[in-house]
Amino acid sequence: MYGWIWRKLPFGLPGKLVGSLLLATTAVALLWYVVFPWAGPLLPFTGEDVQVTQQDDGPGVPGSDVVPGEDPLDDAPPGDEHDLPYDTDRNNTPPPDEDE
Repeated sequence: MYGWIWRKLPFGLPGKLVGSLLLATTAVALLWYVVFPWAGPLLPFTGEDVQVTQQDDGPGVPGSDVVPGEDPLDDAPPGDEHDLPYDTDRNNTPPPDEDE
């Protein structure tokens, strides 16, 4: 298909390059302004679900639920300390054996 388009574009190599750029730009514009807006409402998520918003909840970093002086890990359930089964101080340590 691309070979057929390339052969049909006129005016030698410069015309083929300009024609290819024009066709690619037209295809992108058609997708951006026609196809994507049409298909947007048909997708399983809405704009409300994918928007990133920032709200100021008071002290601390804006949009953050962490209050200065409080450790966010204090709220973790017991046994959820995320202990790693390997040494983080050295690289390339072998994984622990299952038999031990």
